[in-house]
Amino acid sequence: MWFARRIPTVRSSLALVLQLLATTGLRAQVTATPAAAPAPVPPPPELVQHVEIRRTAQGVPHIRADNLKAAYYALGYVQMEDYGARVAMGMLRSRGEMGKWFGRDSMESDFIARLAYQRAVEAWPRLEQDTRDAYEGFAVGVNRYIELHPEEFPPGFAPHFTGYDVATRDIEMASPLAARRFLARIDPSQRRPAGPRAGGPPVPQPGSAGSDAPALEPQLLAGGEDPPDDGSNAWAFAPSRTRSKHAILLRNPHLAYDAGYYEGHMTVPGVVDFYGDFRIGGPFAVVGGFNKDLGWSTTNNDPILSAIYALDVDSTQVDHYLFDGTSVALERVPVTVAWRNGPGLSTETRELWTTPLGPVLYRGGGKIYVLRAANDGDFHGGEQFLHMMRARSLAEWKDAMRMRARVNSNFTYADRAGNIFYVWNASIPVFPAAPPGDSVAAPAARTDDVWTRYVPFDSLPQLLNPKGGYLHNENDPPWFTNLHQVLDWKKYPAYFTEPRLGLRSQMAITLIDTKQKLTLEDVIKLKHSYRMLLAERVRDDLVAAVRATNPTGDVATAIDAIARWDRTVAPASRGGVLFEIWWRKYIEGARADTMYAHPWTPDSAITTPRGIKDPARAAQAFGWAVAETIRRYGSADVAWGDVHRLRIGKVDVPIGGCDGALGCFRVIGYRDDPDGKREAARGDGWILAVEFGDPPRAFSVLAYGQSPRDDSPYHDDQAEMFARGEMKPVAWLEKDIEAQTAKRYRPGESR
Repeated sequence: MWFARRIPTVRSSLALVLQLLATTGLRAQVTATPAAAPAPVPPPPELVQHVEIRRTAQGVPHIRADNLKAAYYALGYVQMEDYGARVAMGMLRSRGEMGKWFGRDSMESDFIARLAYQRAVEAWPRLEQDTRDAYEGFAVGVNRYIELHPEEFPPGFAPHFTGYDVATRDIEMASPLAARRFLARIDPSQRRPAGPRAGGPPVPQPGSAGSDAPALEPQLLAGGEDPPDDGSNAWAFAPSRTRSKHAILLRNPHLAYDAGYYEGHMTVPGVVDFYGDFRIGGPFAVVGGFNKDLGWSTTNNDPILSAIYALDVDSTQVDHYLFDGTSVALERVPVTVAWRNGPGLSTETRELWTTPLGPVLYRGGGKIYVLRAANDGDFHGGEQFLHMMRARSLAEWKDAMRMRARVNSNFTYADRAGNIFYVWNASIPVFPAAPPGDSVAAPAARTDDVWTRYVPFDSLPQLLNPKGGYLHNENDPPWFTNLHQVLDWKKYPAYFTEPRLGLRSQMAITLIDTKQKLTLEDVIKLKHSYRMLLAERVRDDLVAAVRATNPTGDVATAIDAIARWDRTVAPASRGGVLFEIWWRKYIEGARADTMYAHPWTPDSAITTPRGIKDPARAAQAFGWAVAETIRRYGSADVAWGDVHRLRIGKVDVPIGGCDGALGCFRVIGYRDDPDGKREAARGDGWILAVEFGDPPRAFSVLAYGQSPRDDSPYHDDQAEMFARGEMKPVAWLEKDIEAQTAKRYRPGESR
């Protein structure tokens, strides 16, 4: 098995981190002693003199440095300014020292982290010098902030991070979280296996240059919890579709509002000049943005990137298996972790067994089950992103992508030369046989039985400058990325992905598959469309079904209101609240795709699903929904914005947008608040739109601000703008940065 003892779930959140800081034995030990005089502030590192930060409107940091090491020093420092303990705790988790600082109940993620750390140390000499400089600079920036702000951390907290700690965050590690179905089937005691997930994409370390999925901390992954599937939107328009004759790119990830998107601009003259989202926690947690020549956006995909293989044990030798006609020894890997035990430290050692094919998941019944996952042990993730940030052409950008360190995600690209490009990216293996699924192991007796290479990058589904002049992706498979050049899924291996086109994707096509020539402002307006495609597909059937029952009273009044409804979720629109409550009731206990009169088919990709399959059930559900809506909100035709609110800091305003499954392109996910309102909590939040003229012109908005700190001026200052569907101009040119500069400083020069 993965480890001799299963690792239970440990919650991962900033609130938990702060609780740990307040309640650990370390704090109890130190605070029991008399308060010491403040320590003298150490002199600033030499890097300080080589970098300047200018904070412009809404606190966006523009970093200008003489060299990469100084630039990433500033990035580490400025992330600490805005996110503080979250960055430091992520670094501790990467190093595998949570137990050392916070006690035994915090050490569960440390075992897998120590393996990643060891891999980072081994791989360090093989990284390019620029990449090592970035890692080292970031660590110095984090350390410097801790030195200058000890009051934000437990007394004595001085971890002295190194480039190894930062590089660890970009190590890909195969691990068995997604193999839990297999383990639960073969051994019910293994229903919550240890370690990060496997069987799907190897999960990037927190804050790594990886995914649009949230930067989940290792201990959350260790517990077996699934990351939320929020998705993202991406558009690209060719010069043939724009009034300016310049390509336009839209980036629009959908994650929880604590996902750590961080807007920034980094310039090292002659080396890099990049604007985008630098995810909190590391130097290369960059998942989208632009330079003067090109830019890209990502949306999640879900390729099959691993397989479980069953090896035969060698019954004549201990800890051996048979492969390619020979007996092969398993490798035993002990992992030792320190944990704080009162005033002292204790250690615990656990065992991992591994093979050249991958780590051992389970041993039993004469079999050894191993996980073979794509990019296991890869360390080039940060290096690839640095190459992408510095690319000056589509050819250079593709060369960076061919490094294959970015294991998954759709990439949508546009550039100043007028190219638009899409690739369903994956370090996807060439499987010798169809993958058996995540609950079954494939027998493997020889090398021919296991996958040994990846599908070449240039053989992945992709489109360059397609007819119609647009590209789109909203997490659906690649086949309908452009309706004028539909990709033939039958030409690809069956395990790639089945055809599918959800309502959100169809809404995108409805908005952009036109002959209209667009301005950048037009693209932004379309992005904030409040239309709900589900309502456009089933509203009329609902009205007919209810009216056929000869309704009276509140139901009759409510169905008349639905008939008048504009089928949007604009803040002032009346009807959407009732409609959503009805839909949830109508499909209750069934799969939504089975409840349409006409389910989705590839042959009618943008006109299905539509209609109501069961009018009687629909009418009955509507009667219930009317009563429920009145009970909750006092009226059946309550305005969307009276119920749905954006609440960040001191801001509490109405907001429009809905779940992508309902066919909204302005995706907002909500949670229930104690006062009965629904609070925006995920989805649209970070949006970037850029037009590749000379120079590029861009707009952006980060709904939840540059900092989660309640006392930060950059916490809620973009919230109302976002709620109104507006975006701020990006300061790209030097003259615009200077004109908008509100604060200028050398990070870490003084407190």
